[in-house]
Amino acid sequence: MRLSSLVAMLGFLTLIVATFCPLLRPFHLFNMNVYKLNQPYGMVLMLVGVIGILCTVLNQVNVTRIAAWAAAILVTLLFIAAVFKVKTTFSFIPFKGVSGFLAKQIAFKWGWYVLFAGALLSLVGAVLTEKPVNLQQFNQ
Repeated sequence: MRLSSLVAMLGFLTLIVATFCPLLRPFHLFNMNVYKLNQPYGMVLMLVGVIGILCTVLNQVNVTRIAAWAAAILVTLLFIAAVFKVKTTFSFIPFKGVSGFLAKQIAFKWGWYVLFAGALLSLVGAVLTEKPVNLQQFNQ
């Protein structure tokens, strides 16, 4: 295996592990990971990670690149959705000061760093991977 393939595999493994890391902590009571935020979305992230690992092992460069781009896009969309959800969770309260205070009580945790690191590592490894050369063409 080439170094870029190992980086891509490490990125996909980090992405899978990061789905279990804490992402949000509302009111300092409990932690929420991807599966507590949106379980089907977490399953899609897990599936993209597994597909990326399988395609890296099986040396399918194009599918690995697609999986890496999909992972990066999905993680970015999840972060944007979480920010919008936190900002609009207490919008039903007519007092802006109270709703702003309650929105600030929802803390973003360290799991976002791990999630983005996994997506970026897989993307870097997949983009730098070159297609293997067929040696039978040179022997003729």
